[in-house]
Formats: sequence, C-alpha cells, structure tokens
Amino acid sequence: MTYLLDSNAFSDLMREHPAADTRLAGLAEADAVILCPVVRGEILYGLGRLAPGQRREDLQTKAVALFARLPCEPVTEVAGDHYATVKLARQKKGLALDENHLWVAATALAIGATLVTRDTDFRQIAGLNVEDWTV
Repeated sequence: MTYLLDSNAFSDLMREHPAADTRLAGLAEADAVILCPVVRGEILYGLGRLAPGQRREDLQTKAVALFARLPCEPVTEVAGDHYATVKLARQKKGLALDENHLWVAATALAIGATLVTRDTDFRQIAGLNVEDWTV
C-alpha cells in the first residue's frame, strides 16, 4: 500500500508522535510512504516562519532527515484532473477546502494512495482513503 503524508502527518513524525512513529515502524516492507511537493512546500514554509533558535534548528534537522528518507512524488497531469473534479464537487455542496489540501487530495487520488492526515475535511472527499496515524 502507498501512503501519502499530509503536512500535519509529516509534522507528527518530525515531533516524534508516539502513535505515528509506531504506525510508521509497523508498516510492511512492501508499503511505501511518500510526500508530494505541496506538502514539502508547506513544511519548508512553516519552518521558515519560525523564529531563529534551537527549536527551529531541531525541527529543520528532523525535516531534512525525513525528506531524505521519504520520496517526493510529482504532482501529475492526472492529479490535475482529480483536482478539478474534487473542487467542483465540493463547490456544488457549498463546501470549501484549502487549495493546498485540494492538491494533496488530488495527488493521493491520482496515485491510489491512502492519505495520512488528522484533518477531517478530507474524509468528505469521495473515493479518498484517509487514515489518522495519531489515534
């Protein structure tokens, strides 16, 4: 199975959340955990906004280690198709979703990945498999 981490799931791993760490360690050898450029950008942006100091340095060190360990897959043409479908469906229902979240969801749908996130908004997207590794 392929798991695509949302930015909060990546942050949970950076902060060494016990349940998330246990879940990651317990995956089968055939399972893959990946990122997409949107999540990488959100993490780098968040780190850049932190005040200089030890906390920022510690989190940057953890982020760099995770970036090296987890492949970052491109946002594909098919993800663009899913983006349009998801955004239109949500608009018809009067539901908003952050643009970055739309791209992350579309990427997960395009590659058939389970999205790992704590955000409950993703659960309302048809066909998207979602898991929270912190519970």
